[in-house]
Amino acid sequence: MYKSIRHDSLTQKHSNYTKNIVKPQYIWYYLPYRCTTEKLCNIYLINHFKPLIPQRFSRKNDNRARFNEQIRAKEVRVIGAAGENLGIMQIRDALDAAKAAGLDLIEISATSIPPIAKIADYGKFLYEQKKKQKVAKAKATSVEVKNIQVKVGTDDNDLNIKAKKASEWLAEGHRLRVDLFLPGRTKYMDKVFLESRIDRLLKLLTVEYKVAEPAKKSLKGLTAVIEKK
Repeated sequence: MYKSIRHDSLTQKHSNYTKNIVKPQYIWYYLPYRCTTEKLCNIYLINHFKPLIPQRFSRKNDNRARFNEQIRAKEVRVIGAAGENLGIMQIRDALDAAKAAGLDLIEISATSIPPIAKIADYGKFLYEQKKKQKVAKAKATSVEVKNIQVKVGTDDNDLNIKAKKASEWLAEGHRLRVDLFLPGRTKYMDKVFLESRIDRLLKLLTVEYKVAEPAKKSLKGLTAVIEKK
């Protein structure tokens, strides 16, 4: 149940959709029998071939620096491979200098007037940029407040386990809140004695720390906050 239609019978607007795909110009398209008019045939061809139309390259989502012939400026301020300032040069002269050094000309600041370009290896430049972004992302990680709870009678084994975990959190850059849980009558014990119970844990930490908030009363009993130096 198919019929055929010649390519040259379509309008010029619709034939543009297929000129990069179908060759030669005069060809028979086999279309569903329901395409009874030229308009329906045109609609079918557009819907059929549109996904195959090549898209133009766009730099909208490409954040990589331009290099060599991709640089559009007529003149650039050039930084040499050793970091020396070579001054403002015409783009052709800058490209020749990079080629003579066996390297690439990379646009590192497109918004400057004139743009700043550096003579370097483009592959190595991309690697260094990716490495810097990874370090910056790690530093931008949000700091959390971790919590460790101890009791007046916590034994040494549990205390060592809690101290080990607390040391790991401090090493990662997190703040640490130490809660001394005081049920019942233990709330009325001497404050110096209660603070010494918190100090038992702090003495076992393997990471240098500083007291951000000294021990004070809280809903659970007594709370102190520490952080990495």
